[in-house]
Amino acid sequence: MKFLISFAVVLVLILAYFRLFPSAPINPVLPVPQGQEEVNGHNADVPKGANEDEEAGEEGEGHPSTSIAPATPGQTYGAAISPDGALPMTALPTALGTRDSAQVKLTGKASAVCQAKGCWMTLPTADGKEMRVRFKDYAFFVPKDLSGHDVVVSGWAYRSTVPKAELQHYAKDAGKSDQEVAAITQDEQQLTFLADGVRVVN
Repeated sequence: MKFLISFAVVLVLILAYFRLFPSAPINPVLPVPQGQEEVNGHNADVPKGANEDEEAGEEGEGHPSTSIAPATPGQTYGAAISPDGALPMTALPTALGTRDSAQVKLTGKASAVCQAKGCWMTLPTADGKEMRVRFKDYAFFVPKDLSGHDVVVSGWAYRSTVPKAELQHYAKDAGKSDQEVAAITQDEQQLTFLADGVRVVN
């Protein structure tokens, strides 16, 4: 009997400890605060993203093949997602609000794609800028001919400061001239998207 009481006390103490001191997730951006309303049907923790070398498009072991079929309507890359419930890019400022990050499903027209291997793409924002879309854990790429296609992306949108060197690297990947690359002289505040899935709409 004493053993059962001792076991119950220890179990209660362990549960109380984890409730009072939850382990912090390892995330590239701030998670949505506890108790915050979910956005567009999502309220999970921010997923772990790619490391800096992978974000800059560097090769490494275990990365997906760069042989990707041309973009076709209905094709998905990464996690299988549907267009149901996707918000237009114009609704992103409202969905994000004053927070640093929000998990959403968005639809927009791909305006640029990494021409080295399809490891990122961009979607135009409501204010005429570009939101760079990277892929969770560097686990998948998209076709290099995806530019001009309407797509749905599911994942995390967040605000970030992109270093000058990374901006120059992206410009090279996009096929910009040496002069255009050299014209990038400072870090830039941008909206970034870490996608776990991409679907071609048309």
